[in-house]
Amino acid sequence: HDPQLNQLEDLIAPANQSLRAAAENYLAARDQVTVARASFYPTLSAGLGVTRERASANRPLTPAGSLTDSYDFQLAGQASWEPDFWGRIRRTVEAARESAQASAADVAIVDLSLHAEMASDYFQLRGLDSESKLLKATVADLERQLDLTQRLLAGGIGTDVDVAQARTQLETVRAQLIDVGVARAQYEHAIGTIANLKLSDFSIPPSPLDESNDLLLPKVPIGVPSQLLERRPDIAAAERLTAAANAQIGIAVSAFYPTITLGGTGGFESMNPGTLLQGPSALWSLGGQATELLFDAGQRHALTSHARHVYEAQAAAYRGTIFQAFNDVEDQLSSLRILEQESTVEDRAVASAQHSFDLSNQRYKGGVTSYLEVLTSESTLIQNQRTAIDLRTRQFVSSVGLVRSLGGGWDTTQLPK
Repeated sequence: HDPQLNQLEDLIAPANQSLRAAAENYLAARDQVTVARASFYPTLSAGLGVTRERASANRPLTPAGSLTDSYDFQLAGQASWEPDFWGRIRRTVEAARESAQASAADVAIVDLSLHAEMASDYFQLRGLDSESKLLKATVADLERQLDLTQRLLAGGIGTDVDVAQARTQLETVRAQLIDVGVARAQYEHAIGTIANLKLSDFSIPPSPLDESNDLLLPKVPIGVPSQLLERRPDIAAAERLTAAANAQIGIAVSAFYPTITLGGTGGFESMNPGTLLQGPSALWSLGGQATELLFDAGQRHALTSHARHVYEAQAAAYRGTIFQAFNDVEDQLSSLRILEQESTVEDRAVASAQHSFDLSNQRYKGGVTSYLEVLTSESTLIQNQRTAIDLRTRQFVSSVGLVRSLGGGWDTTQLPK
């Protein structure tokens, strides 16, 4: 429910080149299905031919005065068809279809990865905005403390050490603020690159990731394991590749059977174009051919064995993908659970550090303690505040990771048929 993030996510589909490349690969795979299906049908061709010949007048047994020039006009068509008796074509279509579906799942993988990376970078950037907000407020506070130590020194109460310590702390935090700015620029560039934007003109306004902006962690419905398997495009891709490998076994087995081809030719042939389309000029032929390979030195057996091993390897990869999917989900769930516990403890640490700093500051202003105690308590407070911001940022990033590990709302019903 972050309008700015939604707007950035919408820029990915029309602009990202990695996603476009994946989509083009899918379209190419889909065309291969059409190519394979074409083998189910006969091939038809037609042609018109004109030939002029001159025979030698001095050839043997040539009657005196016989014609040596002649024309041959032909209008004919051919048809050829290989019936799919052994399932080779059917299995080829099946392999092409499964590969196309795997390619479609690959598109979903790239799309999901890009959107997840965009969200992750965006929340990292907003976390840095929170750190920047904290450090800017700290710089303003340290400037006031430096002014206080200088006034106490002028009044004969403070020391040069206090002034030097205050200035050191101030410059240290200023350097940290600059470092945060460098990291923020890198995340901003990463976001712009994903959306294929011109980086020199692209910028994201600061928006700290804190409780005041009502941005809440998403509540992700987990579902049962069987549903999980349908929400991961990488699992779908692996399953489709396994099916394609299985189809390749059928293609290899079909090579053991004869190749049967039916063919025919029909048309007209004449020496005179005026009589080309008359009945006596008609010609036709029908025929069939069966060819069986008798010896190939074990090539077909080797190809079949190769196809079976490829299938087993792909099936193992499919099972491995499933195991990895469960591992990813468990990792993200554990991270969110532990980060929530850690964040609760860290909030108490921040409150305690703030109380300690307030006491030290009052004691220093009252002349009871040295400025070193103030610096120590303030350093502890800053560190705990930055840790709390980091934990909240990591919670959002882990939430993105959980959505990604659950497939991001994608499921197998979105595969092309």
